[in-house]
Amino acid sequence: MAPTHAVVLGGGLAGMLAASVLVRHFDEVTVVERDKLPDGPSPRSGVPQARHAHLLMSGGARAIESLLPGTLDALFAAGAHRIGVPNDLVSLSAQGWVPRFPEMQFIVSCSRGLLDWVVRSQALRDNKISVLTGTEPVSLLGDRDAVTGVLVEDRISREQISLEADLVVDSTGRGSRLPAWLEDFGLPAVHSESVDSGLAYATRIFQAPPAAASGFPIVNVQANPRDPFPGRTATLLPIEDGKWLVTLSGTRGGEPSTDESEFVSFARSVRNPVVGELIAAAEPLSPVYGSHSTANRRMFFERLKSWPRGLLALGDSVATYNPVYGHGMSVAAQSAQALDAGLAAGHSEQQIQRGIGKVVDGAWAMATNQDILYPGAVGKPLPLAGRVLQRYVDRLVRTATTEPPVTRAFLEAFTLSAPMANLMSPEVFWATMRGPRSAAPDPTLTADERDRVTG
Repeated sequence: MAPTHAVVLGGGLAGMLAASVLVRHFDEVTVVERDKLPDGPSPRSGVPQARHAHLLMSGGARAIESLLPGTLDALFAAGAHRIGVPNDLVSLSAQGWVPRFPEMQFIVSCSRGLLDWVVRSQALRDNKISVLTGTEPVSLLGDRDAVTGVLVEDRISREQISLEADLVVDSTGRGSRLPAWLEDFGLPAVHSESVDSGLAYATRIFQAPPAAASGFPIVNVQANPRDPFPGRTATLLPIEDGKWLVTLSGTRGGEPSTDESEFVSFARSVRNPVVGELIAAAEPLSPVYGSHSTANRRMFFERLKSWPRGLLALGDSVATYNPVYGHGMSVAAQSAQALDAGLAAGHSEQQIQRGIGKVVDGAWAMATNQDILYPGAVGKPLPLAGRVLQRYVDRLVRTATTEPPVTRAFLEAFTLSAPMANLMSPEVFWATMRGPRSAAPDPTLTADERDRVTG
């Protein structure tokens, strides 16, 4: 019997997780990556958003650990921080300060470069995975009934080769050409949706004060999308090597500048100035990096009535989210779990693609239902049922500022550790209807934490 071969298009986080799954089911896996992969924890040129804030939620962290055991230990050994939630989270949500109750979930906080490097190193320990760098896909081989491989091209020599494959997985991200390739096969256009709040990002890295270089919380001030003016946010993440990564964002009309002289003043201008106060005297270590790649965009591949055998898509090729919610990496990891489960069960590619669509649903609804509320947002308005549900969620998040059972349910959903449907359980529903008690009016940063910054 001939050896089986799978090809993964894209060597980013989603692609490496897909490859780590495929080696369980195929004899050989080839990853096709257009960029040169860095030898260490450095940003990749093909991932411009990598310089900005990234959060790995506990639901995604557990998924990665299940696929690549030992990855979390490797991340923490390399300097990533395990942030307990909500005990190590200083966060002003749209509805008020999140209380610092005992740990209910956790977040892995580090640079995207470090996360990608550790996951890639873990995946490539399996010598059944090979990587073609500096190579990009040109077209799929096969037809509308079955994909049999992919035609790829060396970006320097322009030499083209055909890679025969039993399965091709597209994880090329926001720039995926898969919808066009499917149309080239004569399949209908893939239904897509987009919700764009007009958000722009500005990020700078600072040296944390020595006393705050470890054991410091994530500090986050979110916008309220129901305010009648542009939403502005500020987030401070402890990352490796005693550094702080600070990302500012603003929706249409309130975008942050990449002018270094305006960075701290913008951080002070959000709903609470705590992030600006923390970085006012901190030493900058980088220029200010900007980004506008923040629209939510989804391709509904699972709705095609006919789907070729030998083809799947996951990660940003399927859906991208406003990065402010921190869900993209976790959804990619859970999509890889769905891929593994589907292959193990002998499901068809169409069934597996539908399973990946179900993984995407919750995070997609959470991001788009919020973003469409911002002034000037572009996208399909929420239907009546969606508006009613959004009002309920607003009240739930407000109730979560004082009621531990509701806080737990909200954080389990937000960290993708439990189904969104749990937010409608009888206990959570009735607690939400009763509403919150009086919430904290001031930042939940402790006096000791402030002293560690100000000395």
